[in-house]
Amino acid sequence: MQAALDALIDILDLEELEVNLFRGRSPKEDRQRVFGGQVAGQALVAAGRTVEDRSVHSLHAYFLRPGDPRVPIIYQVERIRDGKSFATRRVTAVQHGAAIFALSASFAREEPGLEHQATMPDVPHPDALPTFHDQIRPQLEKAPAAVRAWLERERPIDMRSADAWDVVTAASREPVMNVWIRADGKLPEDPLLHQCVVAYASDMTLIDAAVRPHAIGWVDDRYQIASLDHVMWFHRPVRADQWLLYAQESPNMFGARGFTTARLFAEDGTLVLSVAQESLVRPVVREKRGAKT
Repeated sequence: MQAALDALIDILDLEELEVNLFRGRSPKEDRQRVFGGQVAGQALVAAGRTVEDRSVHSLHAYFLRPGDPRVPIIYQVERIRDGKSFATRRVTAVQHGAAIFALSASFAREEPGLEHQATMPDVPHPDALPTFHDQIRPQLEKAPAAVRAWLERERPIDMRSADAWDVVTAASREPVMNVWIRADGKLPEDPLLHQCVVAYASDMTLIDAAVRPHAIGWVDDRYQIASLDHVMWFHRPVRADQWLLYAQESPNMFGARGFTTARLFAEDGTLVLSVAQESLVRPVVREKRGAKT
């Protein structure tokens, strides 16, 4: 919905406090921690506002601590290098006097060169697929009321899965997901904003691919789950308000860490981004009743 997308655009519009210093806020949602994609998107906004005449081509980020959605996030930008072709920025997100997120981003001028790319998977067109809400509706009666309300809320990103998606009633499946995503409305003609919205959306489903073989749903409290790091390579210009196929695969899960790689293709098959993420999937150990401490 455009209203939800407008709220996201507003969240990404950081307040400039001083040179290289920005302040961001979180949406008023009932969350225990800040959504990782929000912090990544806001950090990229902060970095991008200190660079001229270049576009981001890669970012490497680490999620260090859970973000507190009740207080603002301060983004400190370090201008590491401004060369003839490339510019490098480092961004640290701070809350309560401690770093919660760190990002390094590289920006480049556009220049000609050789070309090749991977082929987009052959999946149904998004117009032939159910919406996210239609796909999960049969599962909602098994979700707690608070989770059901959170799942039914308006979302800024339209997601349509080409595969069965067991959000609540999880079932074991191959660690592969193909999901069409796009901003649910129209975005302004600002290339940096489109890149930041894609960065926001890119953190939504990577862990789902990693936990698929293990039948872990969004309401499963047997595991502590969080993003650990996030890497993106922007190969070509991208429009976040047009359909993008998010082709994801998790080749490994070991040591309470899952690993997922992904590619984003434009609707015409053009490869626009590549993504990789490691996630924490840690079994929760509960003390037995009556156990001595």
